[in-house]
Amino acid sequence: MSHVLPDLNDLHFWEQPLDERAAAFAAMRAEPNLVFYSEPKVPFVKTGSGTWSLVSHADVTEASREREVFSSEPSATTIPDIPRFLGPYMGSLINMDDPRHGKIRRVVSRAFTPRTLAKTESDIQQRAARIVDELIAGGPGDFVERVAVRLPVEVICAMLGIPERDHARVVRMTNVLIGYSDAEYTGITPNFGRYEMFRGLARLFRAANGLHRIAMGIAKERMKNPTDDLTTALVTANVDGERLTTREVGSFFLLLVAAGNETTRTAIAHALKLFTDHPDQRELLLADFDGRIGGAIEEIVRYSTPVIFMRRNLTRDYTLNGQELKAGDKVVLYYNSANRDEKVFTDPDRFDITRSPNPHVGFGGPGAHFCLGANLARREIAVMLRELYTRLPDIRADGEPDRLLSGFINGYKRLNCTFTTPVR
Repeated sequence: MSHVLPDLNDLHFWEQPLDERAAAFAAMRAEPNLVFYSEPKVPFVKTGSGTWSLVSHADVTEASREREVFSSEPSATTIPDIPRFLGPYMGSLINMDDPRHGKIRRVVSRAFTPRTLAKTESDIQQRAARIVDELIAGGPGDFVERVAVRLPVEVICAMLGIPERDHARVVRMTNVLIGYSDAEYTGITPNFGRYEMFRGLARLFRAANGLHRIAMGIAKERMKNPTDDLTTALVTANVDGERLTTREVGSFFLLLVAAGNETTRTAIAHALKLFTDHPDQRELLLADFDGRIGGAIEEIVRYSTPVIFMRRNLTRDYTLNGQELKAGDKVVLYYNSANRDEKVFTDPDRFDITRSPNPHVGFGGPGAHFCLGANLARREIAVMLRELYTRLPDIRADGEPDRLLSGFINGYKRLNCTFTTPVR
């Protein structure tokens, strides 16, 4: 390498401001070869020798398409392997390869087709209107807690049949699972020690187990009394002549709750901050909301990239971008970097809702693991932004966000908002 680059496997890197992180990835994209980082040892967790970082759009999309070479097993969402005691809760679609991945995905995907989602449009609209009603009644405050979190968690909980009394618990537990590297949720800090890691892993286990227990309660009820919800589809699914095991139902339930909640809430929160920081883009959107909201959503997802990376594991030797990779190597697909690739996006650090084309990988790369809930996320973001900017046209972020400390999710824990008199 021509100069020293930051270590992406060091949690301290992810404490840096977003523009400094973006500059670091730009420097990596300028390197002639793939960059390899040693993997730090983590107490109680199986780690490897290191990871190859895929930071260009071409490399990320190639690895996404070559799924027989770049495997999602045993783990796609963590750089170290998932601890054995968490395995029963995390063995879902996201950490699974074909052919079983494809068969189970087809079962679950029935709930996410455009035709099926169109039936939920009025429900999403009613929920968004109620959320904005309550925001107006309560006055300015934390936008994440009062708006961004609520719509996606209410919608996915309704799809899975989770009663309203459990919604707050679901949010708390998914915060722990997604925010596993943030001390607020797990106690794990960048300078973690053995005892700190043990306590953090224990909190992860309790959160995963708690969600699993909710899933099992609903699953047992649906076995006796099936309905038309997604949990019923899981417990009655027939894959290769077999029903899903209790463990599989639980792990898919966890994935759908976490993915259906966290990434959409992150995009909605980023949207408020982006339109506050770029008032010209906000005015452009409001001048023709129906004509520009589609492009705006794609640009919000590209620019913010809620899910920063996914890991893949080499099943055989392979040459990528001139680099000889070996069977057993780990590679990390950095979607945030691919979405700022100068070879693909003109002026990539500019937020531009009219950007076209916009071949971002904010919902994952092309191929079997493209985000199952992308259409649902797009609908939720569109409905919520319409409701907010129609009724509170001057709503804006107030101050800087409290960012999640994570190399996995580009999230906001808190973001204050302010507004004046709503439009009647």
